[in-house]
Amino acid sequence: MLANIQVTGNKDTRSGFGDGILEAARENKNIIALTADLAGSMKLNGFIKEFPERFIQCGIAEANMIGIAAGLTIGGKIPYTTTFANFSTGRVYDQIRQSIAYSGKNVKICASHAGLTLGEDGATHQILEDIGLMKMLPGMTVIVPADYNQTKAATKAIAQFEGPVYLRFGRPVWPIFTKEEDFVIGKAQNISEGKDVSIFACGHLVWIAIEAGKILEAKGISVEIINIHTIKPIDKEAVVTSIMKTGCAVTAEEHNIIGGLGDSIAQIASTDCPIPIEYIGTKDTFGESGTPSELLVKYGLDAVHIVAAAEKAISRKK
Repeated sequence: MLANIQVTGNKDTRSGFGDGILEAARENKNIIALTADLAGSMKLNGFIKEFPERFIQCGIAEANMIGIAAGLTIGGKIPYTTTFANFSTGRVYDQIRQSIAYSGKNVKICASHAGLTLGEDGATHQILEDIGLMKMLPGMTVIVPADYNQTKAATKAIAQFEGPVYLRFGRPVWPIFTKEEDFVIGKAQNISEGKDVSIFACGHLVWIAIEAGKILEAKGISVEIINIHTIKPIDKEAVVTSIMKTGCAVTAEEHNIIGGLGDSIAQIASTDCPIPIEYIGTKDTFGESGTPSELLVKYGLDAVHIVAAAEKAISRKK
């Protein structure tokens, strides 16, 4: 039952990254943190205080930061690049493709302030295309954790993972409802068992899916919620098992529905188990300035819209 999910606190996911990289660095002397003039925003102050010799301030020169990171891997270092998601991907896509992905460099691209919940900074910073950009790169692992604990766990886990990784998280304070030990790269997290509809969500939208699930349960609808924190490689087995049971699905993401989680779920369904799918995400549009809650409502990423999408998906079942 979704009512049994315990919220243990509220904290921003970027703080999970900051605490995670500090713990990982204590265990692995090869971890290097790089930033593009955003050490404070990326919660690196603890790392810098404890490991000043393993911190590189690149300034507002993101392309150069990616090049430095690629070079560091040749000497066996594990570089974590840090800046806002828009600058981590859109601004430096060529450098990531050519210097990191093409040769499979062991660089961890860590990106904060993603999606609409960045809020008042507006459309220029609210990147809604980054998951698509990164998952299309051959060999790139893409992770979008749901809360502070999961972001911390993911930050530590990628240090032990060989190969390029894109780790996406955000700025707003958000409910904490997962346990660190539950995170495994590439293994979906089953939040609740259900038989009427599957809701696949990632990032901040996992919590909103839980809120929607509670509303649906109150209506007598049995909901299966699955946290797809690893977009690539996606847990195909978990997806197929769920949709074969429920016969319909909703995908929920803080990203354009073109190229994101929804596309990944639809691709699996089209080849293994065709079903009705409804998509929660931005609809081929840029964002705008506003509070996170206002923007989620305006762009249809709130619990009310997920409930309506679930009911529509159920009605489309044959």
